[in-house]
Amino acid sequence: MTATLLLQARTNSSRLPGKVLLPVCGIPIAVLAALRAGNTGRPVIVVTSLEPTDDALCDLLKHWNIDHYRGELENTLKRFVDALDGLPDNHIVVRLTGDNVFPDGLFIDQLLEDFAARGLSYLCCGGEASGLPYGVSAEVTYAGYLREAHRQAETAFDREHVTPKIIARFGRTFFEGYGSLGMSQYRCTVDTLDDYLRVCGLFSNTEKPDQVPLSTLLERLRQASPEIVTPVPASRMVLGTAQFGFKYGIANTSGPPIQEEVDVLVHAAIANGIHYIDTARAYGESEKVLGNALSGGWDSRATIVTKLSPLDDCPDDASPAVVQAFVERSVFQSCHALNKSCLDVLMLHRAEHLTAWNGSAWKALSDLKFRKAIDRLGVSVQSPEEALSALDFEEIEFIQLPFNILDYRWDAVVEKLSLVRQRRPLVIHSRSAFLQGLLTSTQVGLWQRARCPNAGEVIAWLHAKSAEYTKGNVVELALRYVLSQSWIDAVVIGVETKEQLEDNLKKSGFERWSDRCIGRIVADRPRVPIETLNPANWKQPDD
Repeated sequence: MTATLLLQARTNSSRLPGKVLLPVCGIPIAVLAALRAGNTGRPVIVVTSLEPTDDALCDLLKHWNIDHYRGELENTLKRFVDALDGLPDNHIVVRLTGDNVFPDGLFIDQLLEDFAARGLSYLCCGGEASGLPYGVSAEVTYAGYLREAHRQAETAFDREHVTPKIIARFGRTFFEGYGSLGMSQYRCTVDTLDDYLRVCGLFSNTEKPDQVPLSTLLERLRQASPEIVTPVPASRMVLGTAQFGFKYGIANTSGPPIQEEVDVLVHAAIANGIHYIDTARAYGESEKVLGNALSGGWDSRATIVTKLSPLDDCPDDASPAVVQAFVERSVFQSCHALNKSCLDVLMLHRAEHLTAWNGSAWKALSDLKFRKAIDRLGVSVQSPEEALSALDFEEIEFIQLPFNILDYRWDAVVEKLSLVRQRRPLVIHSRSAFLQGLLTSTQVGLWQRARCPNAGEVIAWLHAKSAEYTKGNVVELALRYVLSQSWIDAVVIGVETKEQLEDNLKKSGFERWSDRCIGRIVADRPRVPIETLNPANWKQPDD
């Protein structure tokens, strides 16, 4: 089967400038990627830009006798189309990237065989469906479809990412030849200095790096990644960081972890597939230590959800200009602490601020979003009533809400939330899966502080259900119950130690319970007061 491999590369990458020129076993990364992709004899063309910054790359490609084509920096799609000049529309094209050196000729041959056998117009490899690490990726299509996409491209996104128009037409079909491998939470791309050092280590003591089989590299990667403990990416777990800023939780007897411990927790969480990290301006030093932990390129691998200051110091009769000043202070303090020029997700810490000060706070946030200081907006709510009110604001794309195995309040609003999610983007994160650690405690005194008059009954019920469904593990019972809710995208879980994190990571991958099973679990659930479900109502130790 005839096919051309187009490998896109440029020198002016933002997170690791010049990465395609860095050597692995003495061979520049872009060169090694091209040599490995073509090691079964297929033609490879590196498509790069006309910018002077790419002159050195082109000199290296010439030195290694690798074909290349130069075109517009900001129009990768046009570069692909122009590089295919003279080839017929039915010519098969494989798209690769210059910072991924794992794909080899045998892997590409397997892709092409699958593409032909299934009679496809588009095939891709990547993500959980592929079973392969991030960095073993490729796309297969026809030259004619790339030309058509170029004619129809309307946005910078279409031109930069090459295939969106093709995917929109034919759908995203995945190559699943390695689906059983279960390594999609691993990483072998080169995007940061840490990535580069790891890839160098994986190729060390290799005489012919362009010939080492993909399977060998994958096994080396698995052996070199002891921090990965999940059988599948923990994408439904959100790392909560309130514990990073102050003593948090009714059962917490220790203070916040030190910076080095936070670094380990954050890096391990991201490595195991956690995508969202939750923090807030009100969480003490949480934003600052999190920002430090995400330096060195780790921030590119996670989405940070932070919250506006509670604005306790903003006067009730403040003018719109004053409210705007308070809001901007909080937002830019978060940007500074997190080392970001634009916040990924900014939530209101209090839902009442949607309408407080005649809507001035929310308007100020909308303006900041328009000014590119915030990417997406959301709100943290305390009750179903607040969640329903928040749905009236079309700009809200995130809602964080309290939910746990004892919480019966949300049954009446799940249908409304689900209907809204069908017509517009809305991500729902739940928190308090363990009710600040209360659900895992057998200390009646702590339950009484939480205003639970039937503590003995509730504790006995939790342990009876955990014995029946999770071999006596109350933590698993509480977490798995929340993760099994189809209307919840992910669960915020705070941790203080690496052992806690690893335990929760493993549990986050458990199979979901069916709706029928969930119904059986809560059929005889004891009812607790509403005050127990809201930690703000709990008695303080000195009350």
